[in-house]
Amino acid sequence: MASKKVAVAMSGGVDSSLTAALLIQQGYEVFGVTMWLETEEFNERSCCSSSEIRDAKIVAAQLGIKHYVADFREIFKSEIENYFVAEYLKGRTPNPCVECNKKIKFGKLFDFAISNGADFLATGHYARIIFEDGRFKLKKAVDLKKDQSYVLYNLTPEKLSKIILPLGEFSKTQTRELAEKLKLISAHKKDSQEICFVPNDDYKTFIEARADSADALESGEIVNTAGKVLGRHNGVANYTIGQRKGLGIAAENPLYVVKLDVENRRVIVGSNAETFSESLTAENVHWVYQPKFPARLQCKIRYGFKVADCTVEQIENIVKVKFNEPQRAITAGQSVVFYDGEEVLGGAVIRE
Repeated sequence: MASKKVAVAMSGGVDSSLTAALLIQQGYEVFGVTMWLETEEFNERSCCSSSEIRDAKIVAAQLGIKHYVADFREIFKSEIENYFVAEYLKGRTPNPCVECNKKIKFGKLFDFAISNGADFLATGHYARIIFEDGRFKLKKAVDLKKDQSYVLYNLTPEKLSKIILPLGEFSKTQTRELAEKLKLISAHKKDSQEICFVPNDDYKTFIEARADSADALESGEIVNTAGKVLGRHNGVANYTIGQRKGLGIAAENPLYVVKLDVENRRVIVGSNAETFSESLTAENVHWVYQPKFPARLQCKIRYGFKVADCTVEQIENIVKVKFNEPQRAITAGQSVVFYDGEEVLGGAVIRE
């Protein structure tokens, strides 16, 4: 019986390199694919720049596997970079990694892998896919500090059956130790940047270069929640909910951004207590496995945040989330991701 064929998304980093090596050890027929996303000047340590393509080719040669480059520059610019700018100009804080996983990595790249004869697509994400109770489940990584299940909530049961995530059982330390034991040249390579396409993490310059003019880039007033003018800002797009540093306001007590009003070019600030909310609404809902409503679940309102207990209701494609305890800095544009214990059930984009 012929071995199953796996396409491994390779960035030239330690995670994807070890993913390929482990699958070769397990008897799969493996080939590597690197996405070419770099449209202009990516971060030096981005995941899909021309330098990373070079490194991925070197690793593939070391492992003795074929390597392909998938040119997704045009769709990445239109679907990810432009979305990123548009969201900031609306006074929202986008999550390009969620969108990239949905539309590019597990969209275009998944299709590329299958069309080139692969039975599976494998990546170096720290999450787990387990067949249990008659269905495929997406679960948190064993190492919760590295868990990346949050950015994968747009996967479908059908795709889960064709995706392999070998690193979900490992910690990052174990990954590097295994890579070193296998003498992979990427064993000690530094991790890639999260936002690959923003040079030097300078969001302001990137957004200004992509937008000729917009209210969100114009200066305006910083006001408190009572409407009193406290100072001036240099563009609503340069602020995010919960922000304290960089306000340039002398006040008796610390002030935090609690709301962004693009229409009136206002940044609204208040006390830390005013950054907390008991509920949220979210749109563009996607369920990997839809629960019965009202559902008592856990959720994350941002990558890296702790899970919070909540009750979820859904009306058409809008979910309403009520928290057991108020949550800080709920931010429009970010994703709220729902968990039932270790399992990811789905998610949505926060509206307010």
